[in-house]
Amino acid sequence: MKYVILIPDGAADRAIDEFEGMTALEAAHIPNIDRLCQTGSQGIVRTVPKGMQPGSDVAQMNLLGYNPKKFYNGRAPIEAVAQGIELEEDDWVFRCNLVTFSDEKMADHSAGHISNEEGRKLISEVQDCLGNDNIKFYPGVSYRHLCVIKNVDFNIKTQPPHDIIGKKIAKNLPSGKNADILIEMMAKSQRIFENHEINNVRKDLGENPVSSIWFWGEGKKTIMESFEEKYGKKGATITAVDLVRGLSKLIGFDLIDVKGATGYADTNYSGKANEAIKALEDHDIIFIHVEGPDEAGHSGNAALKKHAIEQIDKYIVGPITESLEESGEKWRIMIMPDHATPVATRGHTNEAVPFMISGDGINSTVKSGYCEENARKSGLVIENGYELMEYFLKK
Repeated sequence: MKYVILIPDGAADRAIDEFEGMTALEAAHIPNIDRLCQTGSQGIVRTVPKGMQPGSDVAQMNLLGYNPKKFYNGRAPIEAVAQGIELEEDDWVFRCNLVTFSDEKMADHSAGHISNEEGRKLISEVQDCLGNDNIKFYPGVSYRHLCVIKNVDFNIKTQPPHDIIGKKIAKNLPSGKNADILIEMMAKSQRIFENHEINNVRKDLGENPVSSIWFWGEGKKTIMESFEEKYGKKGATITAVDLVRGLSKLIGFDLIDVKGATGYADTNYSGKANEAIKALEDHDIIFIHVEGPDEAGHSGNAALKKHAIEQIDKYIVGPITESLEESGEKWRIMIMPDHATPVATRGHTNEAVPFMISGDGINSTVKSGYCEENARKSGLVIENGYELMEYFLKK
């Protein structure tokens, strides 16, 4: 049996006025996914356990078959694995976004999706000014960077910047033991960026400038058990996002790079499909992550979210399904978002999300198109998200 898991990140939503009360999934033209639903099973699954923040880290750990209440230790440690950063047992690692403020509120969690080159230059200057033997900043992709702090005992609460769009900065700063260390560095970064030449150019071009660094997603070193030992399947992952790369490395999945994969709605959809088809030749399970719908949700752009979902259906689901059907092998495919990112709220939410499974040994539950409402109508509900993987592999 060959298995494919496709994650249109953040694709689940609520009623959208622009679509006359339909969600992005309902409004999107997705004939390939809808065809799979005719012989497949739909249901809903809770990927974010009660009491935990609705982040992609928690949600994707859950849907990969690992109970986050047992294994989760913060988002940043997972991304550190992706970057090959070696952590000591007592090191703290933080996600460090480049963000935009406006009117003392969080205006943009990504500083206008700043380019890799600009982001690296800015975070390198932050390292030169603020780094020392105990504090080191590591450049990542675009606005996503990391900071490792040694010899400090933190007991704090931080806020993901994408979940506080439009909210007051002062009310969402880090709080708790030694939070003042982080707040002081954020204030110093604002002085570094204030009249920076990169920001001056961005302003001239009408792009969002970088106002500050923003710390969140903190944690210590994370250790997880191998997927192959746990489920008996050899896996590989296709993604442009460090979080998913880190999770995949932690569970022993191979990482497959795709030229032109960006982590946004302009990613190389066809390239991801082609590489997935190749990878199925020597892997049992392929995990394909597409960030576009989530970024569109954070931007409050309903049309872009719908477009990204349609691109996924046309250029990923269509070719992969055709290849599976022509292969002569037994196969299954599961399609689902990790969490909802409603365009109205522009942040992650913790409601259960729809999933669909099609292929050998799967019976039809609802012969209707794939969407939140039809998944609920099926009556199939999985409360513990980590149990979905077992259901998918062995049902």
